Amino acid sequence: MTKKTIYDIAKDLNLAPSTISKVINHKGNVSDATRKRVLDYVKETGYVPTSSARMLKSGRSYSIGVVFTEELNIGLEHAFFSSLLQHFKTYAERQGYELSFIVSQLGNHKMSYYEWCLNKKVDGVYIVVGAYDDKGILDLAKRDIPVVSNDILLDGIKTFISNNEQGINIALDFFFNEAKLKRVGMISGPLSSRAFKMRHDAFYKYFDIKGLTVNPNHIVESKSFGFTSGYQAMEQMIKNQKELPEGIIVGSDDIAIGVLRCLYDNNIKVPEEVQLIGFDDIHSARLLTPSLSTIRQDTVKLGEAAAASLIKMIEDPTFEVPQLVELPVNLILRETTKKY
Repeated sequence: MTKKTIYDIAKDLNLAPSTISKVINHKGNVSDATRKRVLDYVKETGYVPTSSARMLKSGRSYSIGVVFTEELNIGLEHAFFSSLLQHFKTYAERQGYELSFIVSQLGNHKMSYYEWCLNKKVDGVYIVVGAYDDKGILDLAKRDIPVVSNDILLDGIKTFISNNEQGINIALDFFFNEAKLKRVGMISGPLSSRAFKMRHDAFYKYFDIKGLTVNPNHIVESKSFGFTSGYQAMEQMIKNQKELPEGIIVGSDDIAIGVLRCLYDNNIKVPEEVQLIGFDDIHSARLLTPSLSTIRQDTVKLGEAAAASLIKMIEDPTFEVPQLVELPVNLILRETTKKY
């Protein structure tokens, strides 16, 4: 007996295939009468959607849970992390997987991330960004469900990140060797974030290896991830000293935009008086005036590598994935820097 498709059902019931799809997938607006008619037909014929048949045969849900921790005050509008999520999503969907956000509360019912995963029967988890004190993430790392991340470094989670130390090294090499600067500082992101901590530590390591002395007044930690915190961090640096660094590495482009605005408001010329190098190469970096020099992270490769590895882990539990994969970065020179 030939298996029916939604097109066969649509023809039999004299309805549009899109209407059948809406009813079967519980999406869209369909009248109660039409919905009942379709469901009665499905029940009578024993029709099983292709996706459901695949799920029954494989024992998998073809669904991936996503953690995007709002406690960090990073909304989905954050350019870098939203780009990672988009490229992960695109790759996963091409492989037949769908994504759904993991939440800690459904209605009045609170649950752990892991309990949510069990409830939704997801096959794996993708952590776009998260806090290291998030108990839900710590719990997931100890469970038997496959987990990957573009941010979190914990045993039990396979992590795909850019080579942060390489990025800081090539930025500092430019400042000291090509721009011939003598005073270089840093405005990092919140050090509670592992990526910002790695960049901060790489800055100090470079100075130590080169036998250089870090001026503590030239190091400021931005309290959050965006424009306002970058502006405030630069204000703090200006107030703390008479002599600003000639070059500043900023932990992210979003923060660097705030730094750049603060310098402008204080009549400090960029790059004539202070040069800036950001980190990420978000789309708006090239649109600023002056355009922002930055360390480019390849969000396409990062998102796709995480997705490909998670799917392989789901489909083959014996597949070996390194605990940490670091992808190369490169320096993009624009108008906030200049060579000597």
